[in-house]
Amino acid sequence: MTFQGWLLIAAFVGILLLLCKPMGRWLFALYEGRRTPLHRVLGPVETGFYRLSGIDPAEEQGWRRYAVHMLIFNAALLLFTYAVLRLQGVLPLNPLGFDGTSADLAFNTAISFTANTNWQSYGGESTMSNLSQMLGLTIHNFLSAATGIALAFALFRGFARREMKTIGNFWADMTRVTLYLLLPLCVAIAIFYIASGVPQTLAGSVDVTTLEGARQTLALGPVASQEAIKMLGTNGGGFFNVNSAHPFENPTALTNLVQMLSIFAIGVGLTWTFGRAVGNQRQGWAILAAMMTLFVAGAAITYWQEAAGNPILHQLGAAGGNMEGKEVRFGIAQTALFAVVTTAASCGAVNGMHDSFTALGGLIPLFNMQLGEVVIGGVGAGIYGFLLFAILAIFVAGLMVGRTPEYVGKKIEAREVKLAVLAIAVLPLIILGFTAIASVTAAGLAGPLNKGPHGFSEILYAFTSAVANNGSAFAGLTANTPFYNGMLGVAMWIGRFFIIVPMLAIAGGLAAKKYTPATAGSFPTTGLLWTGLLIGIVLIVGGLTFLPSLALGPIADHLAMINGQLF
Repeated sequence: MTFQGWLLIAAFVGILLLLCKPMGRWLFALYEGRRTPLHRVLGPVETGFYRLSGIDPAEEQGWRRYAVHMLIFNAALLLFTYAVLRLQGVLPLNPLGFDGTSADLAFNTAISFTANTNWQSYGGESTMSNLSQMLGLTIHNFLSAATGIALAFALFRGFARREMKTIGNFWADMTRVTLYLLLPLCVAIAIFYIASGVPQTLAGSVDVTTLEGARQTLALGPVASQEAIKMLGTNGGGFFNVNSAHPFENPTALTNLVQMLSIFAIGVGLTWTFGRAVGNQRQGWAILAAMMTLFVAGAAITYWQEAAGNPILHQLGAAGGNMEGKEVRFGIAQTALFAVVTTAASCGAVNGMHDSFTALGGLIPLFNMQLGEVVIGGVGAGIYGFLLFAILAIFVAGLMVGRTPEYVGKKIEAREVKLAVLAIAVLPLIILGFTAIASVTAAGLAGPLNKGPHGFSEILYAFTSAVANNGSAFAGLTANTPFYNGMLGVAMWIGRFFIIVPMLAIAGGLAAKKYTPATAGSFPTTGLLWTGLLIGIVLIVGGLTFLPSLALGPIADHLAMINGQLF
């Protein structure tokens, strides 16, 4: 570990906190449907969308209608992308002449990008045409991210409104987020990437002469545009197989920093928006404090373990930290920080190979995802996932003080607690259930590259990443098979939408309730005690549920390593 490494982590957190309020203010304007400076240019485009589709943006929707419209929209996008991938061989903008993908790969990929997971069982530059990358995949990077933010707005309205039956308009929320937030920011970020050396072209490849005099063909394509939204929308799907470890996706330390900030920017901004929406800014700060505490702890542990290196190699005379699977231009600190950022935010982009981390260094990205998208989380998904844990935390607090719990002016009763438990229980049920199936079947056991606890970790990581809608991988797992494409596809769909529907039901129920002012007997939900309780509930639920599987995987792997055995 070095002073520079710790300074990098501290600087990242500092810059992120400075971005919180301006991003939150912009999001709040979209939440309220107010005009922004961009309306003068993009307002006619928004109005044109509504006229073409016959949508009245002022027409409010109840939670059931909001959910149905959201599900139908995402199902239609899934089918569209599946068709694009299957027909890729006969569609234009295919300069390298790739055939259409197999049925199981198209199924997996279409669900993956619809669910904001961007799990990739393929190598992008050797599988996907430019049209598939742009029309089939990048479009989801915008729309799945916009869907997540729209859903967060719906839950905010549930807490903020009083005795109302509606939680907003899905189409209006999604359109405004896309036009006035994601699109303009991505244009600016993409221009920065192009200026930094990231390609943006419809050409398929270019032949170059290397320094050794050999001829090499380098894949190209519209990389910068996809890179911008992949990070900002916490999608993570790379144009190239090695993702942000590729110099055409992430050429410099500065682009690396911008990518990490892009991943977290909207997530932290939404905490400020929540506080403003419920009329108490301290509520937002309390959630942000809990999120950042979990994040900083994870970053510190991962950096410590990766910098410590492998004791077996040390005994052989190879001193230093663990550089296996890392880009020299980033080093240990930037790679460890990126790994924690991307898994804390359910992004899935990587600038190093998590499968090559030390056992405990790889445990933290895995555990981040098992906590349920609450350590910042995906855009929108992080904040509404954290609020589900807040409902459980206030329920526990209510048991301690002996009265019906209240949170931001709403009584949290049996219905809300049951729905929150239902949504949270989806994560361990599918992760552990599907991991168990893969660990005892021939098709599942054919996937891992390694044996023993590390091979088990590769399977566990895959299903954790899928259900948590992250998309990163212990890439030693061979996942492009009918078994894994099918199982992971189902896991991604359940992990996304089986949490959203109970969450929207909670939003609808809260919006219909009366406002309950805090009294002397109310449990405070803005101080250090509340922040500590939030962190404790998140860790206890995650720890008690997943500790046995972690003991069989990365913990056993670590104990074997310190006793001289590698897998």
